[in-house]
Amino acid sequence: MAVAALLKLIALDAEDLAVISAHVQDAAVKAADIIWRQSEKRLVVGMNRLDWEQTLKGGTAARRLISALRFDRVLSCKSRNIDLEPPEETALELLGIEFHPAEPPSGSVVLLFSHGGALRLDVECLECELADLGADDLGTSDLGEGAEPPGLDA
Repeated sequence: MAVAALLKLIALDAEDLAVISAHVQDAAVKAADIIWRQSEKRLVVGMNRLDWEQTLKGGTAARRLISALRFDRVLSCKSRNIDLEPPEETALELLGIEFHPAEPPSGSVVLLFSHGGALRLDVECLECELADLGADDLGTSDLGEGAEPPGLDA
């Protein structure tokens, strides 16, 4: 079986960000893997995402990839229903990412999570990168296909 190339995408406008959003849909994120570096104006989100390209190409088993999502030129980071200093194992599901323009080139990026969680990043300009780091061959994700995130009861 051929191994798929690792994905590396850069978003500099809303259309680019929509592509990245599609790739990270339903990604498993641990709150402890959301790193806000205020002095560097950077937010990094470690995640375990579904390989949607493999699924669309007819792959029979869902494959998960360990990935990093990075936003640069971030002026502020605010959260709703997400504790950024939680116990290590707080699990979230990333539903999508939106960009809301303000005075060009600035705006707000909103990362939407299940159960009403959200992160709002006020940015000087949109500068985002999604990079796959490798396959989750060790099964380190707590989430399997169709599984519910632990600790998030409805």
